[in-house]
Amino acid sequence: MLEVTDLVAGYGRIDAVKGVSVALQPGEAVCLLGMNGAGKSTLVKAIAGWLPARQGRISLDGVDITRQKPWRRCTSGLGVVPEGGRVFRDLTVEENLRVTGGADWARGLELFAVLGERRGQLAGSLSGGERQMLAMARALANQPRYLVLDEVSFGLMPRAVDAIFERLAALRADGLGLLVIEQQEQRALAFCGRGYVIAHGVIVAEGDTARLAADEAVRQAYLGG
Repeated sequence: MLEVTDLVAGYGRIDAVKGVSVALQPGEAVCLLGMNGAGKSTLVKAIAGWLPARQGRISLDGVDITRQKPWRRCTSGLGVVPEGGRVFRDLTVEENLRVTGGADWARGLELFAVLGERRGQLAGSLSGGERQMLAMARALANQPRYLVLDEVSFGLMPRAVDAIFERLAALRADGLGLLVIEQQEQRALAFCGRGYVIAHGVIVAEGDTARLAADEAVRQAYLGG
């Protein structure tokens, strides 16, 4: 299990995440929903190790990784796809995958056929959807058991979003645990089995996604209606 317990993180004197607890099992898809500024990306950064936890605990299959360096988390079973599909734009697709140092770097070329077709192409020349796929392939190079995805649909055409979620469904079926952070709540609620809603840095609702989708009070107050 990827488990976050009573996590506090923030910037300067401000706590952007205030005692958040979430959990993810292998082969499970869980969504984290909330409006802009709710604390979603701060939580991702803390889980990844890009932002230090001020309080609380992050554990991976029972091992405390709260103070681990980001690279160590990647080799311990955690993969993170940051918002915007960040890649090395001046490197080729294949070089982007090789530079991760992951033993399974070539897997991305098999998972995403378009990347195999463009393996010698500069990443900066890819479409937005292709760059997002490359970012996912990079995160998968170290064979993670859990994958955290921050706004994978942001700025993409519907067809690209469909292709990405089709691949995520296949990865989930293979046993990968997915924590999906999304502003497209309908897409996330339909894809995931459980969900959390965050507002002002705290979890305000959680449970089965069908129940969350049907809760009008939650939708109006925290998901923009």
